[in-house]
Amino acid sequence: MKIAITGATGLIGARLVEALQARGDEVTVLSRNPKRAAAQLGVEAVAWDSTSGPAPSEALSGRDAVINLAGEPVAQRWSAQAKEAILESRELGTRNLIAGIASADQPPTVLVSSSAVGYYGKHGDDVVDEKTPAGSDFLAKVCVAWEREAMAGEALAMRVVLIRTGIVLDASGGALKTMLTPFKAGVGGPVAGGKQYMPWIHIDDIVGLYLAALDSPDWSGPVNGSAPTPVTNAAFSKALGKALGRPSLLPVPAFAIRARYGAMAELVTEGQRAVPAVALANGYSFIEPELGAALKSALSR
Repeated sequence: MKIAITGATGLIGARLVEALQARGDEVTVLSRNPKRAAAQLGVEAVAWDSTSGPAPSEALSGRDAVINLAGEPVAQRWSAQAKEAILESRELGTRNLIAGIASADQPPTVLVSSSAVGYYGKHGDDVVDEKTPAGSDFLAKVCVAWEREAMAGEALAMRVVLIRTGIVLDASGGALKTMLTPFKAGVGGPVAGGKQYMPWIHIDDIVGLYLAALDSPDWSGPVNGSAPTPVTNAAFSKALGKALGRPSLLPVPAFAIRARYGAMAELVTEGQRAVPAVALANGYSFIEPELGAALKSALSR
């Protein structure tokens, strides 16, 4: 296949490019810094700032599919400016991507666009699947706008898949990398009481879901990018401590997280008990369905 990718230098993008190349696909990335992206990933890179205008149609024409991963990092203190950038990079960025696809001479027929389990908002212990309605907090509203722009691809006769990603386990980046320092020092533990659920997924499985979404014509609409066994923060902390051979008993109070991160603290203090109902129904077989083995795998790389 010939595939164009936005946001390819991020945690998921870099692994996905590697997997696509390994199976013989031709990859082109759209990046604000094409020189750096080409050097990092070893693929063709085309310049595009997602919020400055439509994606370059020449980079999309003749491609079979587009994978949209671009977006301002969510894991930062949410100032008014940061929140605007988080929303604009996804809403306007995806709109500009669709505009570029619409103007391509030979437009791709598949769009796999990233989203997040934050779509559902706060649900406590309730199990949420792809049929659960959207929440009303900031991240939920971002995801709703993000997905709405991606679904506009259907008017272009595209098959659109939305991967609502959870907490990706990869020791080289993301949430797991952030957790490793305190846990290795023996000062890790449950956050904000530890009762909130963590919809985790191993990096190999989030990549696997993207590949399945690309290849399977019966995949469309939202797909939860999370493992079948979501766990509480307390259970996750215990499993991570065990995997590292370190204690995991020191609790981190919610007020300390809020003092450091402001409104962004809800990413840590709240959670979703998300399950991948669609992926399982479509026959996807998870590589790492259990947390203990998934952590050992992620930490061994």
